[in-house]
Amino acid sequence: MDFGIKDNVIAIIAREENALSAATVPVFYAKTEQQQETIAFYLSKVTTGMVHDLGNGCYVVVKH
Repeated sequence: MDFGIKDNVIAIIAREENALSAATVPVFYAKTEQQQETIAFYLSKVTTGMVHDLGNGCYVVVKH
């Protein structure tokens, strides 16, 4: 059974466009940290995913 990261990542929420070099999942850009947290929260509710803060200004929503 192969559990690759590409199969588990649902979305990325970033504050800076240059924070990502390439992405194969939907990327949402937020202007403020509060907006970023709100987007991550709503996406996690809609997708029943979990939000993880990468500590570099990016959040990821993943399915465990």
